[in-house]
This record gives sequence, structure tokens and C-alpha cells, in this order.
Amino acid sequence: MRNGIICFLILLVSFILITSKVNAKYNPLFVDNNIYGIHLTNHSDIEDAAKLLNSSGGDWGYVTVVITENQRDKKVWQDFFEKARKLHLIPIIRVASKVENGIWKKPQIEEISNWVNFFNSLNWVIENRYVIIGNEPNHAKEWGGNVDPAEYAIYLKSFASQLKESNPDYFVLPAGFDQAAGNTEDTKDLKVFLKNMITSTPDVFDNIDGWNSHSYPNPDFSADVNNKGRNSILGYQWELDYLKELGIKNDYSVFITETGWSNERLNEEEVSNNYKKAFTEIWNKDSRVVAVTPFILNYQQAPFSEFSWKKDNKNYFKQYGVIQQIEKIKGKPSQKVDGKILFSYLRSTSEVGSKVNGYLLVQNKGQNIWNNTNTYLLSENNDLVSISETKMFEVIPFQKQFIGYSINSPDIDGESDLKIGLYVEHQKIGDVFDGKIYSFINGKSLIENIANRLRALFINIENLQS
Repeated sequence: MRNGIICFLILLVSFILITSKVNAKYNPLFVDNNIYGIHLTNHSDIEDAAKLLNSSGGDWGYVTVVITENQRDKKVWQDFFEKARKLHLIPIIRVASKVENGIWKKPQIEEISNWVNFFNSLNWVIENRYVIIGNEPNHAKEWGGNVDPAEYAIYLKSFASQLKESNPDYFVLPAGFDQAAGNTEDTKDLKVFLKNMITSTPDVFDNIDGWNSHSYPNPDFSADVNNKGRNSILGYQWELDYLKELGIKNDYSVFITETGWSNERLNEEEVSNNYKKAFTEIWNKDSRVVAVTPFILNYQQAPFSEFSWKKDNKNYFKQYGVIQQIEKIKGKPSQKVDGKILFSYLRSTSEVGSKVNGYLLVQNKGQNIWNNTNTYLLSENNDLVSISETKMFEVIPFQKQFIGYSINSPDIDGESDLKIGLYVEHQKIGDVFDGKIYSFINGKSLIENIANRLRALFINIENLQS
């Protein structure tokens, strides 16, 4: 019996370790999560995105953005990340090559290290670094003019491996695929494409952390919102079921990074009603869905004007206001908290019960923004000391800033121990003060205290000399 119990426990632990395995820093389904998102083309639209996604009680929505090989400018993208950090938006970054002769150049294995170095040069907004590897490779125009599932499988595996070897925080997603594509000269049916990927590279999905889907309402981006299966807004379910048929057992979280109805085939009322029902009655009801980022917030020219949520330079289609008004969840993604106290000052002598001002110079080396709501000083060992009137400006990552504060001296005459810590999001950054403080009732008491300490010092010196 005893051996049977031990075997059962071993199997139970093994099962937990296997089923809970997520290579990235944390599972986004294990924290409060706001699934609302949008696809962006222009960085200048980020404030409108925040007003859309973080409205009606919501916080920390998602934005999908594309980076091409010739756009890898650290300053540009760090500035974008800083705006996203301030506005509480989580970026999902899609990797792209560049357009040559009207088609997307075939990504090169040799280029992966440049991508990894670029991504590692950035201070990301949250712990999870969401990266999508490519786009609809079952289209020839997305893969240098030829559809090649075996080549994409090798590229995906190599890219994912190099990202994770450089930093475990990467949350890698495969390209979204075109579910509606058939076997033609320029496209390949997704079932055939996925099967060929796995046949050529059986472990292709071993370093994938979630499933990325382009779940469009087809045909003609205008199908009924209630449709299910392939070519519907629930197309990701069909994709995941097919993966299981191919032997992929992972229970992936889901990122729908492209979806949406055509505003040329449906009227404004129909589009907005579809989005409202999809978010509130369909996607929100599936616990696997992490984010839904419809395509696209602002693209008013061909070839994607029919998907744009913005109709002109000032006005949005009705779905913007409808989604804005839906009650949302306040997301709580994990951010790294790290920093340093560069300098600290607090006068160690004061009159009993008086206020003493102190200040410190700090540097934020993490991912979150320090402010009066998440940053505080704490007396760790002396209940007689209270800390008040903390004054600070926001401290963005890698910025240095002064923090001022006041303490009330203990209501006792004499020496006390005091240890003050600086905390951000309940995590300790360092010691602001750690030592003795001296409280006195009047000037005479202070003089006596100093005299007594000098007398003790002289006695110690005489003992050493003897």
C-alpha cells in the first residue's frame, strides 16, 4: 500500500509538471487579464488604442504591431514601448522581413541572431515578451513567392529556440495562417501545410507557448457571427483540434491577432453588433483566449481600408464606441521590479516627537513605473516611528529621481534602532536607513547623551591601549 501511494504521488507531481509547463516567464491565463486588443499600423494611434481598450473599468489591453527588418531602430521602438508602458498596453510584436518586388522576402535563418540581439536591447513593457514569428506562410506572397511548409517549420523552430536560449521571458507564437486558403499555385490548404510542417520537423512546436490565430468570419469577411468551425471567428478551435489529430498534445492559450468584418460588405450597424456579440458572448466565454486584436484600428487606404475602424482623420466607425463602452477587466500583467538606492540621508538626532525630513536618490531598473500608488517607505523594526509625507515624481525605468519623506521621532528619550526599507509593489528595493537614532527631550539631554557616548568611546580606547 505504501509503495502504491508513493507511486501515485510521483505520477501526480509528474502530471502537474508536464501539464503546467510554460517556457515563458508566466502564464497570462493565471493572472487577471483584459482580452480586449487592436491591431496597429501607426505608432501615433497608440493613445486612441488605450482609450478604446482600457475603458469602462479595463486596464492593460493588447496591441499587435509589426516590425520589419528595416525598422529595427532601438530608439523608435523603445519610445513605443515607453508609451505603451505609460498607457498600460501590452505589445504583441510580429516579426516580418521586407517587401521586395511586391512580395515579402523569404526570411533568412542567418537573420535570426540580428532579431534576437535587437529584441534583447529593448526594455520590454511586461515580463512576457510576446513575439509572433512570421505571417500567413501558407501564402506564397508571404514567403518569397513560394509556399514551403518545411522551410517555415525550420525557421520557426530556430527562431523560437534562439529567443528562449537568450532569455526565458520570450512568449513565442507561430504565424497566424489563412484558414480560407486552398491548394492553388500561390496558396496551400492549412491542413496540408500544418501536416507537412510536423512531418518535416516533428518537434517544431516544442518551444511554442501559445497559439496564434487569424480567425476571420469567412467567406468575404462578412459571415455570421454565430458560425463555428473553420473560417469562423472560432476558427482557432478547429486549428487546435486538428493539431491534436496530428499528435500535438499541448493545451495552448489562444491569441487571435487578426479578425474582423468588412465595412464594405456589411453596414456600420451590422459590424458593430457583430463585434459586440463576439467579444461579450463568444471570445470572453472561452477561458483559453488571452487576447483578441482585430485588424485594424486605422488603415484608410487600399488594400485594407475595408477593415479600418477609423473612417477619416477624426471619426471612427460605430464599433469603436460600442467596444469602448463594454465593461472590461482590469488586467494585472507581471512586471519586473528592480532598482537601486544611490544615495540616502536622514538626520539621526532629533527632539522627541518631532518630524525629521529625509531624502534618497533612486534608480528604477525594472519594467514598471514607480509612483505614489505603488512605492512606499516602511519602518521595519520600530513601531514607534511613523513615516509620512512621502513626496516623489514618477520614476520611469532607468530614470534617476529623488524621493523625500518625513519621520516622527520616537516618544522616548535616548537611543533607538531604526531600519527603513524602500518598497515597490510590495518588493523591497533596499535599505533607506539602517542604524541608531537618538531622541532627546531638550538640549541638555542631547548634550548628556553625546557626553556619555564620548566617555564610553574613551574607555574603549583606554582598554585597547592597555
